[in-house]
Amino acid sequence: MTGRPKTPLWQAIARSLRGDIADRIYEVGDKLPTEAQLAERFGVNRHTVRHAIRALATEGLVRTRRGAGVFVTAAPTEYPIGKRVRFHQNIAAGGQAPQKRIFQIEERPATASEGDTLMVSRGSQLCICHGVSLANGTPIALFSSHFPAERLPGIAAALTERTGVTEAFRLCGVSDYTRVSTRISARPATATQALHLHLEEGAPLVYSTSLNADGQGCPVEFGKTWFAGDRVTLTIDGAV
Repeated sequence: MTGRPKTPLWQAIARSLRGDIADRIYEVGDKLPTEAQLAERFGVNRHTVRHAIRALATEGLVRTRRGAGVFVTAAPTEYPIGKRVRFHQNIAAGGQAPQKRIFQIEERPATASEGDTLMVSRGSQLCICHGVSLANGTPIALFSSHFPAERLPGIAAALTERTGVTEAFRLCGVSDYTRVSTRISARPATATQALHLHLEEGAPLVYSTSLNADGQGCPVEFGKTWFAGDRVTLTIDGAV
């Protein structure tokens, strides 16, 4: 019987350094310890440390300056979760440039579970939008948003025209909406999720599901989001 495959040492070191950056042990602009110091800390050779640093550089977390060392260039994005969560506002408030890329907008019948969640009958048409959210060009989360198409006529076209859900809702007659519920758990990244988020397969993701409702309390969106665990710090509004 074979045991579980061991994590390569360079991946373990990269994950540890990501954690240090996430915990603000190293702030943006700080210089990381030298290769020799990191090799001593982790009990490995400098080549292994160099491999880990290259991985962090590819992710945009650090940058190497020839003759000067390795410096932190990015920190986890602060992402508040409250009753009025707005992606673009959240990211812009943190001084970063928000962006969303839509992979696909599909329409299909609702399952029984989806119908119960969105308070529509099983088989009712759903509009589902799949994509990735970015901050300063770095992917921070994958999303899959489910909308009741009959309750929001024209939502597919609105999402195509507007990258922001808030603006798309306005085109469909929804002037305001609030978050009704949030569930958060942890999951490892699948191969495809890792590809889109520029992570290693199995990297930690923060999985969130949420339900948003209009001013009358009718559900207008059920969302699934997979946040890159080392790039986002979720903060919970006390009102939630």
